[in-house]
Amino acid sequence: MYTFDMEDHRAKRSHHCPHCEEIFPFLSKLKIHLQIHTGEKPYSCTDCGTRFTTSRALTVHQRVHTGEKPYSCSDCGKSFSGLGHLKRHQRIHTGEKPYSCSDCGKSFSQQSSLNSHKHIHTGEKPYYCSDCGKCFTASFELKVHQRTHTGEKPYYCSDCGMSFSQQSSLKSHQRIHTGEKPYSCSDCGKSFSHQSSLKSHQHIHKAEKPYSCSDCGKYFTTSAEVKVHKRTHTGEKPYCCSDCGKSFSQQSNLKTHKLIHTGDKPFSCSDCVKCFTTSSELKVHQRTHTGEKPYSCSDCGKSFSQQSNLITHQRIHKGKKPHQFSQAS
Repeated sequence: MYTFDMEDHRAKRSHHCPHCEEIFPFLSKLKIHLQIHTGEKPYSCTDCGTRFTTSRALTVHQRVHTGEKPYSCSDCGKSFSGLGHLKRHQRIHTGEKPYSCSDCGKSFSQQSSLNSHKHIHTGEKPYYCSDCGKCFTASFELKVHQRTHTGEKPYYCSDCGMSFSQQSSLKSHQRIHTGEKPYSCSDCGKSFSHQSSLKSHQHIHKAEKPYSCSDCGKYFTTSAEVKVHKRTHTGEKPYCCSDCGKSFSQQSNLKTHKLIHTGDKPFSCSDCVKCFTTSSELKVHQRTHTGEKPYSCSDCGKSFSQQSNLITHQRIHKGKKPHQFSQAS
């Protein structure tokens, strides 16, 4: 009696790739696969001319033009143009990281992320900027860098209209509007909207100020603070307002200044809904509700809500009236 052996049947029907030894159950699948090695891309997009190895890849690509996203994530509802894109996304929810680095053991959710990571070990930087010659480990790093040349800022804030070259920068910016502070100090519990701000703050607890100014010897927590401080010696003001030409030593000061021209007041008081141009103005205003007066006079103990009011008050002890002080200075 004849018995059907499935394993034997599969072995007879298997087709081997002569280039990489990958095995396929059907000859048609092998033929499609071989195009990877030959570089053949017979399927062309009628909208933009991009060519593809398979008709399926072309179909997925065409959804870029149509906007069609038929695959939805059951966890968060986000939609995708291709099933492969959905599967990669779902690893965010499952935490699955099937691609491991053979050098250090670090795992990744995507093969492309692993490939980019491996360049760290080899030192390879295969992505080259044709404008300035700078090289990068990953293609997305090059893409982000090229925006410094093109000025492209494709990520827009829906609250204030400000644009950014990186999505991560937009997310950080949006915390100004939401008030979100996800980074907490383990020493004192103070929260911050940016991880870099938390790291700088933590130096306070360590009493660490490793960066010094070569001109005056003043010490700083971060190298960025030294760089900004040095402009007080050089007089450098590299950030210029395109509306009125006024220059500033810090980009943050320029951004704040620009709100004068736009009339935008993004910082609102939760107690009285009054709006302010800067977060520092809001902070000072909120003391009218809390009654906080953090600035004390060392001569008489009187307290003030603003440092400027304390300075004005201290002139009484120095025997100078405000108008005399301004003339002397």
